[in-house]
Amino acid sequence: MANETLTVSLAMDIARGAALQLGRPARVLIGRDTRVSGPMLEAALAAGLTEAGIDVMLAGVVPTPALAYLIGAMGADAGVMISASHNPPQYNGIKLLDRVGRKWEPEQEDAVESAIRSRRWPEPDPSRIGRILHYEESAAAIYRRRLLSIFAGRIPAWPIVLDVGHGAASATAPDVFEALGVPVTVLNQEPLGELINVNCGATHPERVREAVLASGAALGLSFDGDADRVMAVDRVGRVVDGDEILYVLATDLKNRGRLPQNRVIATVMTNLGMERALERQGIQVVRTPVGDRWVAKEMRESGAVLGGEQSGHVILKEWTETGDGVLTGLALIAAVAAQNTTLEEAVEPVVRYPQVLKNVPLSTPIPDWQQIPGLKEVVRESEVALGSEGRVLIRPSGTEPLLRIMLEGRDVDLINEWAHRLETGVREALESAEA
Repeated sequence: MANETLTVSLAMDIARGAALQLGRPARVLIGRDTRVSGPMLEAALAAGLTEAGIDVMLAGVVPTPALAYLIGAMGADAGVMISASHNPPQYNGIKLLDRVGRKWEPEQEDAVESAIRSRRWPEPDPSRIGRILHYEESAAAIYRRRLLSIFAGRIPAWPIVLDVGHGAASATAPDVFEALGVPVTVLNQEPLGELINVNCGATHPERVREAVLASGAALGLSFDGDADRVMAVDRVGRVVDGDEILYVLATDLKNRGRLPQNRVIATVMTNLGMERALERQGIQVVRTPVGDRWVAKEMRESGAVLGGEQSGHVILKEWTETGDGVLTGLALIAAVAAQNTTLEEAVEPVVRYPQVLKNVPLSTPIPDWQQIPGLKEVVRESEVALGSEGRVLIRPSGTEPLLRIMLEGRDVDLINEWAHRLETGVREALESAEA
């Protein structure tokens, strides 16, 4: 939580640790979403970097993908994004990006953490103080012009609803769509950091759904707080998540001969129904662990140009190294228009399989669920019962002390039965271990 765990002191130390990795001279571009704590953390980061002799460029309120693009476009050596993405207003985070807009590698982040723990950095040099340069007015404009250059002439004048969630998309999305000639109804446009993601945006697509149905719009788009992900709603009010967006984009790229090896990268959480729909189109799905970092890594290593997550975080390699909600929303509309169809018709081939998710609290972390006595055997039994039309996924949460159990299959009763058996087995095994 900002000002509790993520303090001004910690932000300054993160900046000092990052400066060690960058060396001098260097220029770092800092962006933020609309959270109330953003300017405070921005000032702390700027102080820590300039103390170390690093020049700081302030981009102000911009989406995370905008910052990723602007690092190279504005000649910076690295970037820092201040955002807690889709999380509530009281939280915040600090993301370190390299010169091409990718997240720092784990070993680089580990080095920063190690420096903070040991407080291993040089004393400030009075003769080498970095400068603070202001680009708050121009940074977002550069990003908007880039989106316009990509999609000019490709976006039909369909009436569309945008929910920018009081977040970073408020600085870019409405202007871009309007400049492309799209009639837009904008929800939650005020950049109010105390309301970011509160009953709005990508985590609450029901808001844009209500507006689409009330207005008769062709579709709606909902962005999260830092606008790196998007959820869509079709004109009949059906929520279209990242899996279905991937399906539409993949089939469009394949039809245009621009999908190398007919391959798409997705995560283990991607719905099996989407995978089966793509298989029918001759497109292979390669799965990674949960997290955009792993999707991006697999894309780099395999040469894939499209990947993403069910949450609406989609990477279109032709234009970006990271998820970009506004760009993805535009690409989705362009793909639907190119197929001369509607969004609801474009996603119709995707027949989603039911999923059941159980969360089991953990008192201590479990790095390998297979260490839980008897669980491997129950998992094998459930996999046999589900057959080729179902699957079981067990993984520790990356953010909470939970073991997540997910079952997916055509038969709802069957997956509910086995989800209950797996959950019961885990709880009993954990209770026995603690007794």
